[in-house]
Amino acid sequence: MEAFQYPLKFNPKQVSFGRHETFPIRYGWLSKGFQALMENPKIFNDDNATVTLGVGKNMVSAIHYWLQAAQLIQQQQDKQWQATPIGKKLFAKADNAWDPYLEDEASLWLIHWLIASNPVKATSIFWFFNRFHKHQFDEAELLNALKIFVQSQIKGKRAASTLKIDVSVILRMYAPSMNERGGLSEEALDSPLANLKLLYRDGKKFFTTPEARNIPYSILGFAIAELFQAQPHISGINLRDLIHSEGIWPAPAAVFRISEAHLLNLLEELTANYPMLYELRDSAGIHQLYRKCQLNELLPEQFLQHHYASLENAA
Repeated sequence: MEAFQYPLKFNPKQVSFGRHETFPIRYGWLSKGFQALMENPKIFNDDNATVTLGVGKNMVSAIHYWLQAAQLIQQQQDKQWQATPIGKKLFAKADNAWDPYLEDEASLWLIHWLIASNPVKATSIFWFFNRFHKHQFDEAELLNALKIFVQSQIKGKRAASTLKIDVSVILRMYAPSMNERGGLSEEALDSPLANLKLLYRDGKKFFTTPEARNIPYSILGFAIAELFQAQPHISGINLRDLIHSEGIWPAPAAVFRISEAHLLNLLEELTANYPMLYELRDSAGIHQLYRKCQLNELLPEQFLQHHYASLENAA
């Protein structure tokens, strides 16, 4: 598969805020937008886009943005948009797509990683999962922390109103909203990523607590392979850097909100299933994950290919 990904490494000169038109991802948006682009590469500049997609003009822009943030489409030098290789594999029906309707929960974890590891197109979400480490907070605390980050780390000013909307979108997209009876509200059901339960809401407070989440080791393998591909000079990654991000590179455990113990369990599964690719080593009490192969043998997409192939075989 042709390689493509937005840079994983945070660069203060390559950022974006507030491009979602105030809308979190909704069910069906990615699939519908992707299929429309396959039929008409100019769909997002087409006057009939609202009719084709069945949404308002602002929502068309939001769908276009989330397809970029999730690394499913990319812009060419001629300014035309086309599917990325992973977008084609996941959504292109003509190519026997892996999961065009996001029916497998692993696909949601994949989409989440692709967004939260994308500092270029989804800077606030990258920051939230990789640099904001409080486990309990309210919306005002989150907004204040984002403002401090932008003022100290980002080149150029950003309007406070834009950052406030970004914070609102993050919370609405990842924290299931509750109705007055204690059940899920209709808005909560609109966002597929709320199903991952990465955020919990209790009144005005939000919580992010690591727990035993149902994350396939293949999704972790994909994320780690991307980190190795983005840093070709390294042959090993310290377990600490997979757990706690300093905000320059995404950390899988931080993005997936899992504990060190859970990460180790997944790494043991990963190395047991891919003994020719990865190896866990413990030197003086420090765990490191090493790649045992050349980078051209460590293709991130192979982990996804194996995962979806296993689903077909089990069906």
